[in-house]
Amino acid sequence: MSSQFTQRRESRAAALQFLYAWSINKPANVAEDLRLFFDGLEKPRDHYAFAEELIHGVLAHVDEIDGHIRTLAHNWEFDRIARIDLAILRLAIFEMLFRKDIPPVVSINEAIDLSKNFSTADSKRFINGILDRMKDKLGRDARKPAAE
Repeated sequence: MSSQFTQRRESRAAALQFLYAWSINKPANVAEDLRLFFDGLEKPRDHYAFAEELIHGVLAHVDEIDGHIRTLAHNWEFDRIARIDLAILRLAIFEMLFRKDIPPVVSINEAIDLSKNFSTADSKRFINGILDRMKDKLGRDARKPAAE
């Protein structure tokens, strides 16, 4: 596994953990909360630069992302989605919508891996279903980065 791949995977896991905590208890000062969060991690903060990009991106677009989740979660009340699954979905949908350098299938696969590590066995099917529907709405090749 390449070091960039490993670093991105670790960053996604860190971003997920922060977004999960944020969804339960929104801090008054996100910058201070991020400082404390990164101080508590194993590696220096700059190792998690990708995580920080993802966190800021999700927080900046959370209402739009949640709108997509509400539309795509057929027969499922938004408020009933497990917080950890919601954090995984927010992360992946942010990547799919705003990180054109990342092929959507990569975001989906990473989200499913996160669900295997942080959620229940049933979550991966739920997450995959929503993200697959999101992928179909994008109107671009899911296996390639978008042309700039």
